[in-house]
Amino acid sequence: MWPKTLRQARRLIVLVVGMTLLLAGIVLLITPGPGLLVIVAGLSLLAAEFVWARRLLDKIKAKSSEVGRTIFDSYKK
Repeated sequence: MWPKTLRQARRLIVLVVGMTLLLAGIVLLITPGPGLLVIVAGLSLLAAEFVWARRLLDKIKAKSSEVGRTIFDSYKK
């Protein structure tokens, strides 16, 4: 019984802290601050427990890699 309860408590804590980081990141997109970095940090934390966050983080990584390659190639020419 205790292991299941501890696992659920950990999952709840990860959810609360991760969602708080996501919301703070969204606010920081509007106000001055590192919004994208905070959003990625929140998703990274959530990805440890939730598959949907892992999938979203993988999509963001792929897209940012694509954007980075495009920028690098444009400077290379």
